[in-house]
Amino acid sequence: MKEENLPCPLYCTDCVITPSPLVGEGGDEGTDNNLSSIHHPHLSPLPSRERKKIELQHSPRKGEAHARKAGGVGILKNGVSTGACAQAAAKACALMLIQQKNLNTVEITLPIGEKRRFNLSGQKYSARSARCSVFKYSADRHDVTGGLEICCEIRKTKKSGLTITGGKGVGKVTKPGLAIPVGDYAINPVPRAMITRDVTALLPEADKEVVGRVPRTRRLYKSGNAPAKHHSKGFCVTISVPRGKEIAHKTYNPRLGIKGGISIIGTTGIVEPKSEAAFLISLSVELNVAKAAGHPVIFLASGYVGEKLLKKEFGIEEDAIIKIGDNVGYMLKECVEKKIKNVVLIGHIGKLVKVAGGMFNTHSKHGDARLEIIAAHAASCGAQPRLVRQLLKLKLAEQSVEILRHNKLMSVFDKIAGKVVERSREYCERKLTPACLLLTLDGEIIGSAPKNYEKSLYNRNRARLKGLSDPSR
Repeated sequence: MKEENLPCPLYCTDCVITPSPLVGEGGDEGTDNNLSSIHHPHLSPLPSRERKKIELQHSPRKGEAHARKAGGVGILKNGVSTGACAQAAAKACALMLIQQKNLNTVEITLPIGEKRRFNLSGQKYSARSARCSVFKYSADRHDVTGGLEICCEIRKTKKSGLTITGGKGVGKVTKPGLAIPVGDYAINPVPRAMITRDVTALLPEADKEVVGRVPRTRRLYKSGNAPAKHHSKGFCVTISVPRGKEIAHKTYNPRLGIKGGISIIGTTGIVEPKSEAAFLISLSVELNVAKAAGHPVIFLASGYVGEKLLKKEFGIEEDAIIKIGDNVGYMLKECVEKKIKNVVLIGHIGKLVKVAGGMFNTHSKHGDARLEIIAAHAASCGAQPRLVRQLLKLKLAEQSVEILRHNKLMSVFDKIAGKVVERSREYCERKLTPACLLLTLDGEIIGSAPKNYEKSLYNRNRARLKGLSDPSR
């Protein structure tokens, strides 16, 4: 059976992971902060000649993240973003157009001020245009965009100023809430600014034509500092990614409403190995998209079990569901910050039971009292001491379901769901109206708060659920 790869919850929107065969207990239900990212196995490998080019593109001496690799001692090297690759290719094209000769490498200044040199491929030029490409270097990041060819073409146009647009494999924005307007190519503001800075600083020296307003950063170059005057000619910069459409569905882009390819992104130009901060930023962006879509309720799913149930049984739209992994507290606070009032926490009992105990990051490294919390609630619902002791001896929260079902104590899970809601409301100073659905790994709803919430949810979406049966417990 083909192994399914999933969007990475740790790294960035262009990353995938391979799930563990066992998800849920003690680690993560369907997302997995314990997993390492890999190149997607279904993508054909690059030719060895091209791989060597990528490996030699950057000096590992600069911008390295010092850390210990799993299983050994070493230095984890930083990679570069798709935005930095596009910037390098654009600058190289501008230089080739000016100098009318091929270049093998180009050096750029990244948004963070660090200089990097890139190898070039596919160089071509004429009197009116130039094109080349850069292969993205991921180093120890190993995201799904590693090794992708990022292409640029600069062409003279009759329209004055500088136009930056996308080509094959660069996605288009279809939903509001992002930094790029709906209908535009997903080339983010920082890469656009870096391309504008480098291209406008160089091309006026060639034909004395101004490409838009020359930014103040032009004085960093050896050319004159005085702004040139506008002339009738201009330039069009087109960024393309030949395999972008092929891998786009393996990234977070479809969730964000970016269709037809990948994004050209990067606020620093650097991609760090294992950046949890990048994942949190991507969650916040998803929340922006969900809010802009006008959904009355946002669903925060701890993993893929909850997401699948919401889509299949309740007809919930994809952009109203955000897979949050272990970051319950962070996302609840983000909802408050963005003035989103109605949220539903949905996930496996082994994750959300921790929230009932006041743990708002559910990763095992932050604490684990799953069985103790279940046993305490079972005792409060009338479980005999023998049964409580049996629950405390279990290894997995999932195992408690059949034991409590056999003893006719499934109400324990409603009580736990109620505690999740109570704790979440207190955590957010009562600025949220949360609900909760607790699941097994098979997607069975075993607890809810308010009670029978899933039935009211089903009834609310009945118009979109024609043909689906009422989920029973």
